[in-house]
Amino acid sequence: MDTQTFSITLTLLLLLLLQSTAPAAHDDGWSMTVPTEVLAREGYPVVLPCSFTHPHQTHHSSMHVVWRLGHGHTGTVLFRCSSLNGSQHCQPQQNQDQRYRLEGNYREHDLSLRINSASLQDSGRYYCRVELPGQPHGSYENKLGTRLRVEAPPRILSLTVEGSVDATLKALCQVQGYPLPDVQWMVPDDVFEGDTGLPLAQEAPVRHRTTSQLLDVQPGGQYTCTASNHLGKDQAMVYILPRAPEKITSEANSSALPLMLGLALVAKVLLALGLGAWVLNPFNSKEPTEGPDFTS
Repeated sequence: MDTQTFSITLTLLLLLLLQSTAPAAHDDGWSMTVPTEVLAREGYPVVLPCSFTHPHQTHHSSMHVVWRLGHGHTGTVLFRCSSLNGSQHCQPQQNQDQRYRLEGNYREHDLSLRINSASLQDSGRYYCRVELPGQPHGSYENKLGTRLRVEAPPRILSLTVEGSVDATLKALCQVQGYPLPDVQWMVPDDVFEGDTGLPLAQEAPVRHRTTSQLLDVQPGGQYTCTASNHLGKDQAMVYILPRAPEKITSEANSSALPLMLGLALVAKVLLALGLGAWVLNPFNSKEPTEGPDFTS
């Protein structure tokens, strides 16, 4: 067997092997169409599209629609509704969060989910699932899901100063936003500088937040934290009171003031008593007179 014949034979064997081992796509007749990613803005509604096809009859007597944040049983069920016995409505489960509702017409195989007033915490990967009770291969869920990315302008959550004026002070600026905001500092003398400290580590559940620190801030200075991304910026300012040597003098004066008032009051009392005694004693105001002389 020459080289060319061997190559052709090997290629044919590989093709046969692949055809016999690769599963056929959607052998059960299911298909689901979802976008890979959806972009939203904080505070605004957003729709996550989801539609499906099924080989059975177009209209189903019963259907369950499920939306999860996270895949499989480890995901959190955010929305679930059921249409039973030919009902025209897909009834949400009890205690359903009112921010979620079915946007599409499930009878036309549109299971799109609407989220009112999206927040940064809504960011994540969502999975759409449909269940047809009593049907063979009666459930289907897209395995890749749809990533929801919620953007938000910067917001400064806190601006604090830690330390002691007798030691070292540092300013901490905690910001939130997505994309994660860039933080810069305005220091005294109108010198605009970047972050002179490293962002502080955040716990895993706290997403879209960072804390910037400015080291060695000085009393008597005004410090401004500015956070910005392509959606806007936020700004906060803190003023550190200067060291006050006159504080000791004022404390001494404040402690001596009651003593001075007390002495003045005693002097007034003594003066009043002395003046009263002088007025009441008639011999203090005139000399004594001589008596009549009866001698001849």
